[in-house]
Amino acid sequence: MMSGPERRTVRDLRRGNRAILLRALYFGGPASRQELTGATGLSAATVSNVTAGLLAEGAIVEAGLVESDGGRPRVLLRVNPEHGHAIGVDVGETHVRVELFDLAMTERAKADYALRPARHEAGLVARHILAGIDVVLAEAGVGRERMLGVGIGVPGIVEHGPAAVIHAQTFGWESVPLGTLLRAGTSLPLFVDNGAKTMGQAELWFGAGRGARHAIVALVGSGVGANIVTDGVTYRGVTGSAGEWGHTTVVVNGRRCRCGALGCLEAYVGAEGVLGRYAEAGGVITTDDEQVALAALLEDGSAAARQVVEETVAYLGAGLGNLVNLFNPERIVVGGWAGLLLGRRHLPALREAAGRHALAQPYRQTTIELGELGPDAVALGAATLVIESFLQ
Repeated sequence: MMSGPERRTVRDLRRGNRAILLRALYFGGPASRQELTGATGLSAATVSNVTAGLLAEGAIVEAGLVESDGGRPRVLLRVNPEHGHAIGVDVGETHVRVELFDLAMTERAKADYALRPARHEAGLVARHILAGIDVVLAEAGVGRERMLGVGIGVPGIVEHGPAAVIHAQTFGWESVPLGTLLRAGTSLPLFVDNGAKTMGQAELWFGAGRGARHAIVALVGSGVGANIVTDGVTYRGVTGSAGEWGHTTVVVNGRRCRCGALGCLEAYVGAEGVLGRYAEAGGVITTDDEQVALAALLEDGSAAARQVVEETVAYLGAGLGNLVNLFNPERIVVGGWAGLLLGRRHLPALREAAGRHALAQPYRQTTIELGELGPDAVALGAATLVIESFLQ
């Protein structure tokens, strides 16, 4: 009567030990069995047994020898970067970007598809993703049998489940079953999440958020969002919509946001909102490319441009101060292509503005940094959704 539950318990224990060792090697780098024993708290026998199985699978490989104190040199082990591959997809305002990575998160291939800002038809986006999967697999020469899955970062709220239903008002998506649309064209495992959350995970794993247990990664692009991490875990809320920082109100009865509400932070610091305020102030925009237009605005020395930039810094600083007051993070990372453009020129002013709107004591405990991974961080973060599943 007890044999079934007992077998499940042993299996779960072995799976847990495997995950502990894989994560230790993935995030800690090459290590000997003795070092793994000390780092994980597992017994030497358990480490020996589990690593033997991982070596047999090809999930880890030997990575040379390290001298020991008086004894034989110890064998170093590391995760095998060729054991599997992951695809990361960034569904943005103006593009669908598909990238293929090995387990070391080295980019092996990339495909980009342009989107018109006013046209985000779900079927078209799905077709771009499916086409991109085929392109990067062919370009990298990777067979589908070596694929661990496809991670996808999208705007809006994601209902986690096989259908991966998306609610993205700025895209005009209401209950779009993106997972179902993609499943018609691929059998690869799919992992879908909000783009700000995927970018946040990338920065926490590999970028400016490394080592932080309480952090917020703010994405500022055409839209605005945040990944809120408390005690090392992403805070999602009841239905997964936590982190819609761009739709907090900074001006009562202010500018109309793309979501339909008035006075949202996104309407003032998102690229579309910044360029809209510049045009209203008499500025001339000569291109439909938001990134080119925003870069030109930041270089423009006109009175209208200076006013819009100063106001944008003030609004974004207020938004960052609100994050300090609400979540008491040890670190805030500002990322997203627009956030990086603005932050590279005005980070000291952003910090000063945040300090004016934050309570003094928690602000002193917070650092505000720029993201380290650049504008591709959403796709990289989407691929980490696949790697996370592998490590577990």
